[in-house]
Amino acid sequence: MGCEELTRLTGNGNGECGEDDCPNVYRSASGSSVVQGKVSMAFEPPRGEELVEIPESVLREAVRALGW
Repeated sequence: MGCEELTRLTGNGNGECGEDDCPNVYRSASGSSVVQGKVSMAFEPPRGEELVEIPESVLREAVRALGW
């Protein structure tokens, strides 16, 4: 899946990264969420998965963008 296949829900340039692409929440064409953030080493996830940390403010922004 390429970035062009995702709808960016967060990161309007007012967050901690300014206009850079981190951290962010995206929506895929299938309706699932794709989260971008700093790699977390909290525990070893199952093969094929990664853990990322994102600020609460990014989650709140994503919820507003989705109208939840």
